[in-house]
Amino acid sequence: MIERTLVLVKPDGVQRLLTGRILARYEERGLKLVGLKLMRVDRDLAERHYAVHREKPFFRGLVDFITSAPLVAAVLEGPNAIAIVRAMNGATRPHEAAPGSIRGDFAVETAQNLVHASDSAETAAAELAMWFDPAELLEYDREVDRWVLAPEE
Repeated sequence: MIERTLVLVKPDGVQRLLTGRILARYEERGLKLVGLKLMRVDRDLAERHYAVHREKPFFRGLVDFITSAPLVAAVLEGPNAIAIVRAMNGATRPHEAAPGSIRGDFAVETAQNLVHASDSAETAAAELAMWFDPAELLEYDREVDRWVLAPEE
């Protein structure tokens, strides 16, 4: 099943000059980039994005961090994209992330874990609507897809 998922290269990833390396990993895996923007996040968007954590003691820190510097918001598409991206990102706590994952290779602290990805189809739909206008998402064919995706049956 073709899915779309939100990926954020958080401010620490942008500041550490890892954006290109991170996005390249997803593309090299075979996922298609269908939306991309560099942006500064305002507090309203940050608070809506982290609303599920509103009552937790670390909520303010999450909002402060994601609004502290520019980030890159991306939309990736592909079969099982949500699960693939989550696996590629690695465990939320970098010390638990497997080597070869983004966090396992580049992150040390949970507060600076470089990336965010939607955790379910429902979350992806809500986050995509929050971060991107539908007109910002592209539909297009890639020649490489015939080498990545199984033919339709």
